[in-house]
Amino acid sequence: MGHGGNVIQELTTDHREVEEIFGRIEALPSGSKERKDLCDQVTIELVRHSVAEEAYLYPAVRRHLTGGDALADKELEDHAKAEQLMKDLEGCEADDPQFDMLMTKLMSEIRSHVADEEGNLFPQLEGVCPPEALMELGDKIRRAKKTAPTRPHPSAPDTPPANKLLAPGTGLVDRMRDALTGRGKES
Repeated sequence: MGHGGNVIQELTTDHREVEEIFGRIEALPSGSKERKDLCDQVTIELVRHSVAEEAYLYPAVRRHLTGGDALADKELEDHAKAEQLMKDLEGCEADDPQFDMLMTKLMSEIRSHVADEEGNLFPQLEGVCPPEALMELGDKIRRAKKTAPTRPHPSAPDTPPANKLLAPGTGLVDRMRDALTGRGKES
């Protein structure tokens, strides 16, 4: 969370951190309470990451890439699917029969999304954006993640300007709820 570098470096580091948490989840036995704790942790990271991409990365994709609207729309569809899965997981305990199925689906969605971004979208963006623009986007992404929500809100707007206006307030409420419940803290 807030690693430094340009937008591609920042988001790629987020991807590696999420994959590391996925690996820890997969290594635990089904029904383990720690799986739920790690699910909450990965949800926090994924929601912050998604909100920042929706606010800054995808508008840049629309602006700079040929076919950028279609690319950004596809990425937003991926986010919507993942966000609904995270919302469904929020209501499950690790011993719920649905938990493993939903977690497996979420990991598959995210891994596919990451492969698409890193193999397609990032190289295209890097090819057309000057290094300064990519650094500036990285700074915006880092700032957005600091105030972003930490819980899935599938019905929240995912495009500017509404997402940029609502995310900080929603993020504040989410972080207060997390602090009160201990959600997202490693045990």
